[in-house]
Amino acid sequence: MLPGISGFEVCRRVREMRPETFIIMLTAKSQDTDKIFGLELGADDYLIKPFNPLELIARIKALLRRRTILQVENNVLKCDDLLLDIAANKFFKNGVEIELTPTEFALLKMFMENQGKALKRNEMLNAVWGQDYFGDTKTLDVHIRRLREKLEDNPSVPEYIKTVWGFGYRWQAEPNRST
Repeated sequence: MLPGISGFEVCRRVREMRPETFIIMLTAKSQDTDKIFGLELGADDYLIKPFNPLELIARIKALLRRRTILQVENNVLKCDDLLLDIAANKFFKNGVEIELTPTEFALLKMFMENQGKALKRNEMLNAVWGQDYFGDTKTLDVHIRRLREKLEDNPSVPEYIKTVWGFGYRWQAEPNRST
């Protein structure tokens, strides 16, 4: 019920131009068909007026928890302030390019593509170094440490690459950010 343009049209245009943007529709339209139409156009959530502001905050927080990693395009992976451009073979933190070795790049790509999944050390070694690699898993640990130094604010207390003791590593789906 915006002047000159419908909220549905705004939703459609924003989703088309900026697919990574979260959209919560706040509207007086309470018909089920309106809710379904808004969600099908690309809204992430739909709240009917009047609404409880605490509920809106809770819904925003829920969206932000799901935002942690997002495939923006086929060749770009994003997580918070980290961006991995697969096509250009570049990594950015806070918009600043950070040089990664080919091994670090392959490890980071594997982590970001497997959000929340615990990866076995041997799986990682085979995927990055190949099936014929007969080295020690400590090689992987050293590369993980170096990668943490480049992407973690505090490598001693990692927010992204978590150790799964006795198993391997996991890309933390919801980094513990203190904001």
